Amino acid sequence: MDQEALNKEFEQAVERVNNYPELFPADFLLRLYAYYKKATHNVDPPGSRRAIINAFKANALFQAKGISESEAKEKYVQLVKDFFEEKR
Repeated sequence: MDQEALNKEFEQAVERVNNYPELFPADFLLRLYAYYKKATHNVDPPGSRRAIINAFKANALFQAKGISESEAKEKYVQLVKDFFEEKR
């Protein structure tokens, strides 16, 4: 898949997640968070007011360490596809 197609798929997956009206499982959200941060090259530290949430986010980022922006986009898209396939 070329970069333009990947970017489009990634943006559609992000929009789908943002428009989903129900709650997502916490582990799913943490993986999305880590892949999104890597995919968008966002190096800001976790910014929750609760230390425990920041710790979980930091751990998710650590687990995604070493993957490229493109790989993070691919993983994000696949994770979203898998989640919504299970919802059918």
